[in-house]
Amino acid sequence: MSKRKETTTAPKPLEEYIRPFDSLFEKWNQREGFRRYLEGLLLPTERNKTLTGLANTEPVVGAQHRHAQFLQWLLSESDWDERKVQRQRLDMLLEDPLTAPTGHGVLVIDEHGDRKAGTHLAHVGRQYLGNLGKVDNGVVSVTSLWADEGIYYPVDFEPYTPADYFEKGEKDPGFRTKLKIALELVNRAVQAAIPFRAIVADNFYGEDRSLRKAFRALGLGYVMALKPSHDWWHQEGTPGSLKEVAQAAGWKSTDQPGQWVKVERTFRDGSKQTWWALEVKAGPYGPEKTERAVIATTDPVTLPDLTTWYLVTNLPAPGSTDAHQSTMLSASLEEVIRLYGLRMWIEQSYKQVREALGWADYQVRSDRAIRRHWQLVCCAFSFCWYHHSHSLTDQIQLPESSWCQMASQQEQAPEEISGDGEKNERLRGRSATSLLASCAARGESLAGTMDHAAALLEGLVYTAPTSCASAVP
Repeated sequence: MSKRKETTTAPKPLEEYIRPFDSLFEKWNQREGFRRYLEGLLLPTERNKTLTGLANTEPVVGAQHRHAQFLQWLLSESDWDERKVQRQRLDMLLEDPLTAPTGHGVLVIDEHGDRKAGTHLAHVGRQYLGNLGKVDNGVVSVTSLWADEGIYYPVDFEPYTPADYFEKGEKDPGFRTKLKIALELVNRAVQAAIPFRAIVADNFYGEDRSLRKAFRALGLGYVMALKPSHDWWHQEGTPGSLKEVAQAAGWKSTDQPGQWVKVERTFRDGSKQTWWALEVKAGPYGPEKTERAVIATTDPVTLPDLTTWYLVTNLPAPGSTDAHQSTMLSASLEEVIRLYGLRMWIEQSYKQVREALGWADYQVRSDRAIRRHWQLVCCAFSFCWYHHSHSLTDQIQLPESSWCQMASQQEQAPEEISGDGEKNERLRGRSATSLLASCAARGESLAGTMDHAAALLEGLVYTAPTSCASAVP
């Protein structure tokens, strides 16, 4: 058997990360393209990570350049299996002690919409784009990712195809709602042997009773948001919604909190914030019932929209009958808050980092090509953790020739983030790059790849979520 043709070596840490993927590419040009594509995604640049941007050619006209055409071929025509790359990427994350998931973390389900022009792109259509907070022409993907207080990374993704693509619309057997896709992604995570304490999602998913029932049937815990107006059948004169329960909880002052329990949340920069939690005992919810509802807020009087969470969970309450019978560990109020709090920092930083790697910058039309681009972005994201894990030091240190500009040098408590899990809760007026380090490439042509990977990781770790939540008597 003849020896495989050698590829142009990538910078050492990236080359070491890529080597285990080589067996998934039969042809030399596939292995070569895989390296060049990841290099392009990881290199700092003022341009979008389009094909011409990755190939460093002139926009529009440069699309016909052989380097841009080579990357186009890798996505659209080459015969490699994106799902095998997905499996290899996850295997490497699971095997690395730094990134190996544990039962302390969560599986976050969310969706992301990218505005796109035209009508010939797969999955494109006029639909609600959550990150824009409005209906526009674009492509929506449902994603899953694993997270704990210090580490988070993409697990899987699936594009949502609007109903008008199908002959029978929403009644067509091939049509999948976002809720159905979410359940599919959770099943994939379970099949991949990824442990997690609970599934976490916003109120789009939390309000769907059938989805929650499906999670319970799988024996999986969840902590998901509900709307403040979430209600149930009730007798006249008794609270009939979550917000009414909060208002009737007997709050008078911090010394006379009524049914509210004080919780101290501690953030990575050492700052603390006082929250108040309430175990709902009304309607279908309660410590001894199938589901619990928990309300958490910074102000029980005004219940501010931005810092009030209305949550539903099936994790048993400590001391309850279910706590002794369930296979799931019980969860105190502070534990429920901790778990949902992991989602909020992902909203603030994960998506910006993903966009900095060019998630929405693809210039391809087919479903297969789009999936391949997204998978390569996930590989680039995962490499940042690999690079840190295999560095010589335990602390993240940027190379001397790189420089960082952060939007804020103090990690902020989540007042900026909508607490009820609404889709329009994105940070306003803050670009992806404003939350990330911008690094100057140095020396040799590709050395900046390593600088940028370290800088991206610096942004990831600096905006990590709350490290603990402890109840205060």
